[in-house]
Amino acid sequence: MPRVSLESVGDFYQHYPKVAAIVTASAGGKGNAMAVAWHSSVSFEPPLYGISIAPKRFTYQLILESREFGINFVPFEAAELVASVGGSGGGEIDKFQRFGIAEERPLKTNVPILKDAYAAYECKLVDNKTYGDHVWVVGEIVAAHFVDNVFTAKGALDLGKVSPALYLGAELYATTDKESVRLLDRETYGRR
Repeated sequence: MPRVSLESVGDFYQHYPKVAAIVTASAGGKGNAMAVAWHSSVSFEPPLYGISIAPKRFTYQLILESREFGINFVPFEAAELVASVGGSGGGEIDKFQRFGIAEERPLKTNVPILKDAYAAYECKLVDNKTYGDHVWVVGEIVAAHFVDNVFTAKGALDLGKVSPALYLGAELYATTDKESVRLLDRETYGRR
């Protein structure tokens, strides 16, 4: 397979796909939702989760004001919602009203939890640090919401029951194929 090498990186979509998610925040009577692909668990103990967000985003201002945020994982059927909240400005419109986003009640914060999410975390802000043109925002997960029957007994997402929305970069979305799942146990494969 021919390889291309460039000194000018550009948009660097080569590391995609990423699970698309919707970050929510609320402060001062205003709520917002925004799309993210740059996010990750950071620690098991304490349970920490991080998101990368441009500081100009309205959601970032709400997170700083409220000191909390939610991260909602939605199925591929909601990819158009992800694109809609990602392509519109929360400072100008009420995205919950405009896109008919249904919410559920949070347990320990005031962040909107999306009814259509197969999993969601409520997070309390613990740190935010600027790296380049984005801020890495880290929150402690203080409550988790999930649809129980779409996860296996070991807690893995059952792709036969839900297909996550994957973002490929360049405004492209896809999903997974349940037939592609393979168990490659570390105990077996790590000893080869």
